[in-house]
Parts: sequence; C-alpha cells; structure tokens
Amino acid sequence: MKFKILLISFAWLAGAMCHVHAQEKVLKGSQVTESALIDALTIEGPEAAGGATRGFRPAARADGKAPKAGPGKANLLITFETNSSELTGDSQASLNALARALQSDALAGFSFRVEGHSDARGDPTRNMELSQSRAESVAAYLVKSHGILPERLKAVGKASSEPLNLARVDAPENRRVTIVTVR
Repeated sequence: MKFKILLISFAWLAGAMCHVHAQEKVLKGSQVTESALIDALTIEGPEAAGGATRGFRPAARADGKAPKAGPGKANLLITFETNSSELTGDSQASLNALARALQSDALAGFSFRVEGHSDARGDPTRNMELSQSRAESVAAYLVKSHGILPERLKAVGKASSEPLNLARVDAPENRRVTIVTVR
C-alpha cells in the first residue's frame, strides 16, 4: 500500500513538474524587449527585502517600480542555421535587446548562465555538443558585440534534458536559449 501511494505521489509530482515546464513562456520576436528581459531575469525574493547582497542594491528602474533581486530566468527563441551554431539575423536582434538588459542598472551586479537547449531528435551526443556550441555562440556574441564581461556569462549545453513542450518533441520552444540569473 505504501508503495502504491508513493508511486501515485511520484506520478502526480512528475505531472506537476511537466505542467510547470509547459507554463514557462518563451520570448520571441517583438516580445524580446529590454524591459521584458529585466522583468524575467529579476524576481521578488528574500534579497529584495534586505537580504545578503554584499552591499549591492540595484538602482531604481526607469518605469518607477522598485528594483527586484534575482534569481530569474528568461527563455528566448534564438534561432540558428540548421545543425549549426551560427546565429541568424533575427536572433542577433533579440540578443541586442538582451545585451541592453544585461547592461542596465537593474542587472549590473549579476552573472548569468546561458543555457543552450535542443529538441530530442537526432543523436543525444550530437545534441549535447550542438546545444553547448549554441550557448557559447550566444555568450561570444554578447561579449564581442556588446562588451558584456565574459566572467558574467557561463555557457552550458543542456541538449534535450529540459523540454518545454513534452507533447511535441520537435517543437521550436524546445530549441531555445535560456538565460538564468546566478548572482
């Protein structure tokens, strides 16, 4: 009986976790703005109420809202040439908005993990290599084109380990770059 309850609890938890992934929004095209990225990369937390921030307090935001403390996360639909880590023109426009957000006073004291994700099609080893290469391509673009300090960015390949759309393995939102605030 305990095993059955444990199994049902695990199934419910797994379903709840899948639901959480499905609720995550992927920013694309005109949705990728400096203010949307700042909002996604900062969330309310104990740090916002005066927790340990080593004396750093983000400056007031331009929209008059109180600054918020990290961590946060932004899923971006960053496109690449097929089977390549070469950025497309549309992706560069989104990354330009990301760079402006990273250079803002609200995010000035934070570092970020640049996560490359792939869908589950193809060879898992190749998907891991490709997702790592794409994360590195995004980080390199931000450093070279916008002067973001390289020590603020850590590129990490995730391959298909964290899909947003579990129902459709080849969904575009599964092939994305996620920016995560790490401090």
